[in-house]
Amino acid sequence: MKILLLKPSSLGDVVHAFPVVRSLKRKWPDAELHWWIDSGLAALVETDPDVTGVSKFERKRWARPGGWPSMFTAIRRLREQRFDLVVDLQGLARSAAFAWMANGTFTIGVDDPREGAGAWYDVAVPRPSAQTHAVDWYLEVVRRLGVTPLEELPWLAPRPLVAAGLESRLGMSQRRWILLNPGARWWNKRWPAASFREALRRLAALFPRHHFAILGGKEDAETATEILSGAPDRTVNLAGATNLGELVEIIRAAELIVTNDTGPMHIAAALGTPMVALFGPTNPNRTGPYGRQADVLREPLACSPCLSQTCRNNVQMECLTTVSVDRVVAAALARIQP
Repeated sequence: MKILLLKPSSLGDVVHAFPVVRSLKRKWPDAELHWWIDSGLAALVETDPDVTGVSKFERKRWARPGGWPSMFTAIRRLREQRFDLVVDLQGLARSAAFAWMANGTFTIGVDDPREGAGAWYDVAVPRPSAQTHAVDWYLEVVRRLGVTPLEELPWLAPRPLVAAGLESRLGMSQRRWILLNPGARWWNKRWPAASFREALRRLAALFPRHHFAILGGKEDAETATEILSGAPDRTVNLAGATNLGELVEIIRAAELIVTNDTGPMHIAAALGTPMVALFGPTNPNRTGPYGRQADVLREPLACSPCLSQTCRNNVQMECLTTVSVDRVVAAALARIQP
């Protein structure tokens, strides 16, 4: 049996798809499972033991006419695979069109009404309710295939060589680590840098045997530098200094992560890493750390969750600025011991 899974982006959404992969491979252990994924995230799945092959979605390249020949070549190669089952977990017009062009024997996908993707499938699976978490929606697709969902952690397979490299670089196993993740794609999902800095200062005092690391992309380097000043002697700035595999293994090795609503939060949930997750404009029921609602800190304001990248409240980002450092520190103390 040959299966094509379409889940190109984003990081958190890709992580959410792993229970589907595990479930399908448990049902059909001899199946070949190929994953269609954004080239920038391919490293997350390329070495996974349940993934046979990776088809890269070149988003930026294919958006220009000069990239269309390579796109058509990629489509032709998908068709040549003659997939028995095509599963689209993205649910957008673009992914649904690729699912249809793959010309598999049977195509199933999530039915997101925003772009009418369901019209391209043999079976479209609606979200059970407005509050249904993304993972549970994806697993509903699995159930429609007559497969019993498999949700056991960790979802992400270990990378021993990557872990060994981090051991050489940071001495991961020789230290106890607490992580801070101040970035997020939406600016209004970011707990203030000054709050992260103060939290770091206080956590460093309360956890004298721990070391700290600040995660993020290159765009978070300046913010990370500001936060690092809260405990410069025991904190390493890893913003822009890790690849996806290293990010997974750092989070796996950590005792705690304090994080905004962003990809590394979902990695931590997938690995069972203790966390304090800070939420403002987004809905933790739909896209929070799966099965970890108790780890979410948020203020019950009338405007939250607004699900908007633009804050229209009279007090800008009130939903996050009112989450106090006291609450975050208390939550950290409730999850790990100094």
